Amino acid sequence: MTNGACVVFIRFLFPVMLGAVSALGFPPWNALPLALIAFAVWLHLVHEAPTLRRVLGVGWLFGVGHFCVADAWIQQPFEYQDAMPHWLGYLAVLVLSLYLAIYPMLAAGLAWRLASPAAKGDPTPTADAAFVLIAGAGWMVTEYLRGTLFTGYPWDPLSLVLVPHALARPAWLTGTYTLSGFVVIAAGALMLLAQRRWQLATTALAAAAVLILLSTDRCRIANCVPQPASPRHVRVVQPNLPEEERPTDDYAENSFQALARLSRRTDPAAPPRLIFWPEGAVRFPVEDGYPPYVYAYLGSAKLARTRMAALLGDHDAILTGAQTMRFDKAEEMVAATNSIVLVGPDARLHGRYDKAHLVPYGEYLPMRPLLTALGLQRLVPGDVDFIPGPGPRTMAVPGFGKVGMLICYEVIFSGATVDPADRPDFLFNPSNDAWFGDLGPPAHLAQAQLRAIEEGLPVIRATPTGISAIIAADGRLLASVPMHKTGAIETPIPPRFAPTPFSRVGNWMVALVASLLALIAIAIRRRRG
Repeated sequence: MTNGACVVFIRFLFPVMLGAVSALGFPPWNALPLALIAFAVWLHLVHEAPTLRRVLGVGWLFGVGHFCVADAWIQQPFEYQDAMPHWLGYLAVLVLSLYLAIYPMLAAGLAWRLASPAAKGDPTPTADAAFVLIAGAGWMVTEYLRGTLFTGYPWDPLSLVLVPHALARPAWLTGTYTLSGFVVIAAGALMLLAQRRWQLATTALAAAAVLILLSTDRCRIANCVPQPASPRHVRVVQPNLPEEERPTDDYAENSFQALARLSRRTDPAAPPRLIFWPEGAVRFPVEDGYPPYVYAYLGSAKLARTRMAALLGDHDAILTGAQTMRFDKAEEMVAATNSIVLVGPDARLHGRYDKAHLVPYGEYLPMRPLLTALGLQRLVPGDVDFIPGPGPRTMAVPGFGKVGMLICYEVIFSGATVDPADRPDFLFNPSNDAWFGDLGPPAHLAQAQLRAIEEGLPVIRATPTGISAIIAADGRLLASVPMHKTGAIETPIPPRFAPTPFSRVGNWMVALVASLLALIAIAIRRRRG
């Protein structure tokens, strides 16, 4: 390899490769050691860079590789619709990654500018420790910004690499974004070990170990009292219909029959059940008051509810995903909502929640007149956009307690999942992950586990093709149905914990911890040891 080729590789291709390897720590790959090593090498490149321009390039290229792998699942939905060419899915992954890479670039720039020896002219060992702390703080802040700016895109926070290894439990103290910063600090400790800064690296790793150990025994710290098992059950149904990816004309009926087979009460003496069906499970109208032509074409709402009620005992109920419609005065459909409805044994609706955080290009098309003129469509079939609901809401379900609602994508938004004025007993997250191949569902499930840990609340997750799960308040999987399997799972209602520190403080925790790390870094630099 010539000198010129080596320079091109080191400056451009190597950071991209490191970013791609770092994403292998996420589900479904779960290669945590590879992720930590890749981040450690990347931090070394940032630490040794001679100029800010070089640092920004290294940070951005690393981010491109990282997000191209982490978000590869986005290509899959393009395979299941014909409104746009399928190859556009690969371009969508690349374009999104080019934008998301800005955030690692900013984190790298902050760490270099505020704490690197090249920027500060201070090559002492304590300066290296300060650099690691500032890098962690910078990652916390920029990951939080990624999750909030321009409607937010918090998919695959770095702390997600800890979930499959049962190392994410500190999130009940720190929250997701702050815990991501500690992952960067752990990678920085590996960098210090490689530089033979034994004392500094050992101190950092010991602090991380103490944090994990302390946060594991959360009941002792929070003085919470374990609750007795509920006499009532939750039952999650996964119909596993392959045609969910490309619905046929008889899909609505096939879906209902598959759900009914797994929901019907077979033992009259069994405990009362709250049954959970996936996002969009019911394709028939469920609300009264629509124009008559809707029912003539799609079927009777009363009949749909009656068929659902026939599956229930006297004290059962169904929470299911459904789509509801909005009409103008001329009885023309003008909008839809992605909703959850509560159906009781009396065949009546007893509550409805409308999804608040809609997916751009999935459930609505931004700048619709312009993009439609260019031939672009949203990925979810339909001629009208979905409209958002008012935000996190809690629904009281008689006999089963209070349920917080999060439809699909909404579960990935740390700190925005619970109505603070009406804390629920558990969260329900219906989703339709059939669109996302084999890469998206494991990561989606792990993010639901993070929400359970953060909020101290169980999460009930129902999807048509997997992974459906009942998640304990500490993030453990109590029961699950694997991808591409038909089945149902049932347990007593899992107990909740007392409100966690994160549930009280929210993402102000990012500002608090990042500021503390910055102050410690300043103190370390002033010692000049």
